[in-house]
Amino acid sequence: MASEQKAVNMAALEVEYEHRSELLRGWRRFKSNRAALAGAVFIILIVLMAIFAEQISPYDPIEIVSGMRGVAPSRDHPLGWDHVGRDLLSRVIFGSRVALIVGLVASVVAVTIGVAVGAAAGYFGGWVDAALMRLTDTLMAFPLIALMIVLAAVLGPSLVTTLIVIGTTTWSRYARVVRADVMSLKEQEFIIAARAAGVRDFRIIWRHILPNVLAPVIVLATLGVGGIIIFEAALSFLGLGIQPPRPSWGRTLADGRAYITLYPHIAIAPGVMIFITVLAFNLFGDGLRDALDPRQRD
Repeated sequence: MASEQKAVNMAALEVEYEHRSELLRGWRRFKSNRAALAGAVFIILIVLMAIFAEQISPYDPIEIVSGMRGVAPSRDHPLGWDHVGRDLLSRVIFGSRVALIVGLVASVVAVTIGVAVGAAAGYFGGWVDAALMRLTDTLMAFPLIALMIVLAAVLGPSLVTTLIVIGTTTWSRYARVVRADVMSLKEQEFIIAARAAGVRDFRIIWRHILPNVLAPVIVLATLGVGGIIIFEAALSFLGLGIQPPRPSWGRTLADGRAYITLYPHIAIAPGVMIFITVLAFNLFGDGLRDALDPRQRD
């Protein structure tokens, strides 16, 4: 028994060493990708802007100034005023906080559910795999935005509802990826040795399998953050997401829709921020995918 456990530990250490070496090579590949680095820098700037919104914002984002309704950009107000007389720059700055909260928290929820479902289906197989994959297929059969609209309308619009709705409807692709990797990984010698040594299934999944399938999940989650930000903007645009007066890029975009011909700057500012932020996450995700691809060579 002791010799079998030692063999399991040695095999696991060899796999861990190989992964560390691959991560170092991946970091060198990532640094050589200028587009990915630019995306990473912009993401860092957006995160800092969201964290320090109170210090950066020049004005109160919900304060209404009479007589400034729809006023064009100026030196003191670079993005102008919205349709009721609020400073747009301040609202865009605070809106970054909502975008990142929804993008990151909803991604964590989706990854957690997807990894759990995919790992269970791939490891146990049989009726567990069949039941979980049919559930996944059913979810993938629904148009996501339509499903989100229905759930948001039932639960009531709010930040928490937005997180729950997006997080619990976007996990299917993670489940598919994890299931495929687990089905391949569970036939490896160190997993077979762990079973022979009497290690419990949960411990095998948690200690030996999940660490080896996280790299593609992280890449997929990074690419998915941009899509989740768009989903949040779409729900807020439809009035089923973040509610006024709380600043949100999607909500501000919806406010500018009715005044697009009179005050086009109201819709332009949040639209540009959504575009650049989603592009930054996509570039960063593409860079991670290329860096962590084992088929790449230095």
